[in-house]
Amino acid sequence: MRVLVIGGDGYCGWATALHLSNRGYEVGILDNLIRRHWDAQLGADTLTPIAPIQQRLQRWKDLTGKHIDLYIGDITDYAFLSKSLRQFEPDTIVHFGEQRSAPFSMIDREHAVMTQVNNVVGTLNILYAMKEDFPDAHLVKLGTMGEYGTPNIDIEEGYITIEHNGRKDTLPYPKQPGSMYHLSKVHDSHNIHFACRIWGLRATDLNQGVVYGVLTDETGMDEMLINRLDYDGVFGTALNRFCIQAAISHPLTVYGKGGQTRGFLDIRDTVRCMELAIANPANSGEFRVFNQFTELFSINDLALKVKQAGISLGIDVEINNLENPRIELEEHYFNAKNTKLLDLGLEPHYLSDSLLDSLLNFSIKYKDRVDMNHILPKVTWKR
Repeated sequence: MRVLVIGGDGYCGWATALHLSNRGYEVGILDNLIRRHWDAQLGADTLTPIAPIQQRLQRWKDLTGKHIDLYIGDITDYAFLSKSLRQFEPDTIVHFGEQRSAPFSMIDREHAVMTQVNNVVGTLNILYAMKEDFPDAHLVKLGTMGEYGTPNIDIEEGYITIEHNGRKDTLPYPKQPGSMYHLSKVHDSHNIHFACRIWGLRATDLNQGVVYGVLTDETGMDEMLINRLDYDGVFGTALNRFCIQAAISHPLTVYGKGGQTRGFLDIRDTVRCMELAIANPANSGEFRVFNQFTELFSINDLALKVKQAGISLGIDVEINNLENPRIELEEHYFNAKNTKLLDLGLEPHYLSDSLLDSLLNFSIKYKDRVDMNHILPKVTWKR
């Protein structure tokens, strides 16, 4: 099967591309490399040293003998996208090619507009390219659990059955996004749902929780294959940030009361979920939604786990509650369903002491690359 990974130079995309290649898929990467440009704009950098994409792919070929095609360009450019798809001829299109940071989308008007245009127009272009040339291809799209918000009822997987005035129907689950980024993902979901219903396309939306970790079987093979690991307040995710903060003896930055509860998963489970969705495609006209996480934690839960792991390594970890830069409920009900990927065969990697020790040791190894100017949050929702 031929799989084109759009956004294959990024955190989830790179790990997924290598995993699929290692599993025998014919893989191509399409990326405009803008994630590296945003680092330069922000003056931030990944904790881990990332080689140019061409060198990474050459090293993968040297180690495994497996070739990954590369297409460098922007999916908002329809002519480029259409040409690249016709050259590669994918059976499956894996779509990671979006601006994925809520804080980035809330910096100012310019970043909000860029996020919406990049994400919504890029996804629309993919849908039209599929309609025109690849109507039988399967779109596997990375969504986000943040589309749902924090409703005071259980979160189902994409759809909810409602009875109203004596009548019953199954409808898309209501969305309450908390940033311009999350709002763009809601628009994506609506557009994909429409394309499947009207044009008969097939798509799976993987509403992913917060990802942690850096190593997969493939990215750990060689330092040139290593994945990025962000720790700044714009692109860094909670557990990764906490481990890096602990490694440099900086107090953990818990926003507000720390009761915010979210779904989390290991990067190794991200790549496996992608593979399961690809191997078990949606039917023609079907828009499936899977909630892609393995465990629920509050931010306080994570901070305490990192503190305990630090103690075992002789690190004195403090926890500081900062004024929350976001507008969000800090204590709330949160119970989300996540059975569909388990039913397909996902065997989760749960957050363990050994994983935390590994992530902390990894952070210690590269701690000299940390820029202290990027530890604290700089973007606020309250302007």
